[in-house]
Amino acid sequence: RRSASPARLAGTRGARTSTRVTAVHRAAPSTLTPRRGGAVPPSRRSARTRGTVPAVIGVAALLALLIAAVLFVRGCAGSPDVGTPDESEAYTAAYGADALVWRNGRVSLADGEGASRAGIDVSSHQGWIDWGAVAGDGIDFAMVRIGYRGYTEGALNEDEYVTLNIDGAQAAGIDTGAYFFSQAVTEEEAREEARFVLGILDGRALQMPIAYDHEPVHGQAGRANSVERDVLVACARAFCEEIEEAGYSTMVYGNRSDLARFADLDGTVGGARALAAALGDRPVWFAEYDVATPTAPCDIAMWQYSASGQVAGISTVVDLNILFSAA
Repeated sequence: RRSASPARLAGTRGARTSTRVTAVHRAAPSTLTPRRGGAVPPSRRSARTRGTVPAVIGVAALLALLIAAVLFVRGCAGSPDVGTPDESEAYTAAYGADALVWRNGRVSLADGEGASRAGIDVSSHQGWIDWGAVAGDGIDFAMVRIGYRGYTEGALNEDEYVTLNIDGAQAAGIDTGAYFFSQAVTEEEAREEARFVLGILDGRALQMPIAYDHEPVHGQAGRANSVERDVLVACARAFCEEIEEAGYSTMVYGNRSDLARFADLDGTVGGARALAAALGDRPVWFAEYDVATPTAPCDIAMWQYSASGQVAGISTVVDLNILFSAA
C-alpha cells in the first residue's frame, strides 16, 4: 500500500486478457465466362453436344464445390471460436498453486513454468539501503518511489531517497523501475504528475517500467477518493501516455478494489477484458498479501505478495514482488 504521507497506509495493494479474433478472409469464386461461337452445322451438332455434356457436368460440380466452400467459411466466421472463452465464463487465474513454489517466505515459478524474477519496492520509508547486500540476497529488480501527490492539498513531492535508491540499485546490478503515488483528480493533473516524474529522471535509463499508482486514502479525507471511473481511466491513460512518449514503459498498480475502480471486475472473462481495455492493455502490478497464490480476476505481470519481507541490507520490512513476465 502506498502512502503520500510519511506513515504507510495499511491494507493490500501482466500476461493480460487479450483475445484476438482472427478474421476469416473469403475469396469470391472466379467468374466463369461461357465461350461464344457461331451456329453449329447440323451434321456436327449431335457430336459436339455429346462432347459438351461431360464438360457441363464438370463445371456444375466445380460450382457446387465452390458454393459449399463459401457457405462453410461463412458458417465458421459466424460461429464462436471454441478456443475463445465466453465473456460470461469465470476467469481462471494464470498462476495457480501448481505453478508456484514457496521457499523461506519468497515465491517463484515452479520448474517448467517459465522464468520469474524476485523484486522489492522501496521508498524513503526504508531509509538508507545497502544495495550490494540486497543484490547478494537474490533480489533481481527494484521499484523505487519517485514521488507522490499530497492527498489533501495536492502538492507534488519528490521522494527524498529516489536518487540514492536508483543510483545504488543500478550500481549493484539490480534492474530498476519506478512508481508514482497519484492523487490526480483531472487528466491534466495526471499529465502534470508524469512531467514531474520525467523532470526528476532527467532522461536516465530504467530497466523496468514506471508504474501509475492511484489509490483512495482510507480513513482520510482524500482529495481523489471519489473520482469517477471515466475520469480515473483518463488519468491513468494520460499519465502513461506522457511517460511512454519519453521512451519509458509503463504499468498500473493496484489491489483488487483499486483495479475495480477502473472496470467491473466481477470474476468473469468479460470483466478481465474490460480492465485490459480501460488500461490500454498495459501490464498490471497486482497487490495481495497472505495468500498462497494471487487471486486477481485479470491477467497480471507482477505480484506484490508481502508487505513484511526481510531482505539483507534493509533495516525495515519491505514489500516483496515476483515478476512473472517481461513488462
